[in-house]
Amino acid sequence: MSSRLDALPPGPFARLADLLGGTAPGKEPISLALGDPSGAVPDFVKAAMDQNIASFGNYPAITGTADWRQAAADWLNRRFALGEAIDPEKHVLPLNGTREGLFLSLPPLLPEEKGGGRPIVAMPNPFYQVYAAGSLVAGAEPLYVAATEASGFLPDYAGLPEATLKRIAAVYICSPSNPEGAVANDAYWRRLFALAEAHDFVVLADECYADIYFGEPPLGALTARLNQSGGLARLLSFHSLSKRSGMPGLRSGIVAGHADLIARLRAFRNVGGPQVPGPILAASAAAWRDEAHVEAGRALYARKMALAQEILGNRMTRPQGGFFVWLKVGNGEDFARRLWREQGVRVLPGAYMGRETEPGTIQSNPGFPYVRIALVSDLVTIRAALERVAETLGTA
Repeated sequence: MSSRLDALPPGPFARLADLLGGTAPGKEPISLALGDPSGAVPDFVKAAMDQNIASFGNYPAITGTADWRQAAADWLNRRFALGEAIDPEKHVLPLNGTREGLFLSLPPLLPEEKGGGRPIVAMPNPFYQVYAAGSLVAGAEPLYVAATEASGFLPDYAGLPEATLKRIAAVYICSPSNPEGAVANDAYWRRLFALAEAHDFVVLADECYADIYFGEPPLGALTARLNQSGGLARLLSFHSLSKRSGMPGLRSGIVAGHADLIARLRAFRNVGGPQVPGPILAASAAAWRDEAHVEAGRALYARKMALAQEILGNRMTRPQGGFFVWLKVGNGEDFARRLWREQGVRVLPGAYMGRETEPGTIQSNPGFPYVRIALVSDLVTIRAALERVAETLGTA
């Protein structure tokens, strides 16, 4: 296991700390690097927690409570217009946050061998670190597929060589994507699921930003798959209250998908024991049932994104969803260092979320020309920080 993890890319925030560690900030520091959507916890969440506090005295079931399963299924069916396709007893499991589920889903699903070799797990490049970590722990080879402006900031899995496709056992796809905010449309989902059918792999759809959007709600993987095939074969979809409800500390999410895949996950998780405690399940059920706090959060993100557009102008490509600005600056690492030195603003170099496609050449990393800016602070802080960003952009 330790040798497998030697191939894990270094953490982006550790790299950022190294990059800026020896440099004093030019002004009072403001961080727009970490996507930590902290906000006020709704009163109804506190009440649900308090009313179920006694359940801390019992081992929680790996499948959650009947109330949580019903709330999760109802939200999925309502949000993604699925009718009653999601059965609370067959199609959902609770997670200790989406990241935990994305990490632990591969070991019970991957074969030892695929297409005559080590199985491949394909993922976008730039990517969320847990995709690579989960792949390596499961014994698979991570394959980083460029998501660039030319490909609509989504990975072109259909363009991979046939020999590679034969070895793919699973793919990760994030929509709306982190960091670019791109959304997969119906044509994209159809191509992806057609590939999954033709080459016998599972689609892991990371949709934790599905309720943060600017315009029409993003088409979900569950909707696309059901419309395409009448079922949910080869699909697991992941959702999170960290982003939807702005409660990352709750550590609560959903995995939903085909009943056979959920059954395999349930059996594996029952051994590993990543249960979600009863009070957390009760608070989560209340959050999945409420839309008012989500609408308020979405409206606030829209104001933040409009502010970013106002300040950054045509230097910024407005995302379709999520709360990140993926800003093209030429050399993300140099810009981040300069911005910290001159303005005291901390942003994440895009290359720190990606991998070089040609070893030793950082310029071949799809994130190289970008920085990621997280719009999760209050409006006053965001305005002050973005005005400093614009000042440095103007003299770059």
